[in-house]
Amino acid sequence: MIAYLSGGMENAQDEGKKWRDKLTVWLKDNLEHDVIDPVLESEKKIIELDAENYRSWKSTDPKKFKKFIRLLINQDLKNVIAEVDYLIVLWDESILYGGGTHGEVTMAYWVDRPVFLVNKLPDEKLSAWISSCSTKVFNSFDELKSELLKLYKS
Repeated sequence: MIAYLSGGMENAQDEGKKWRDKLTVWLKDNLEHDVIDPVLESEKKIIELDAENYRSWKSTDPKKFKKFIRLLINQDLKNVIAEVDYLIVLWDESILYGGGTHGEVTMAYWVDRPVFLVNKLPDEKLSAWISSCSTKVFNSFDELKSELLKLYKS
């Protein structure tokens, strides 16, 4: 099984690396599941294309910036649509000013991938669209882990 770890990057501290690293270890140790981490996938693409300064392109070379970001979008959506078995999503304030997590959740729903969403916003602030695209919503990673063990522990 392969999980995709969706959540804020552009507006998240350390691009959301910390929670993804912890969950990757837990998934491997407890379920023997592999992970596609978009932070690591983006880092690979940045190195491959010598794009370490891509964020500055937003103002210095908008066309180049858009072309590069589209590569990342295509990579992420391809993974969601064709490579993974389910998504784990951290829905917190970091996603409010981005678009990737919204798109990944919607695409996963569209192609019938389970979406397990950990909501860190007040319930009344959780989008009806995102909530309805989610298979199940949790209030904590501990609740999520308990459910994953029930579903996937062999």
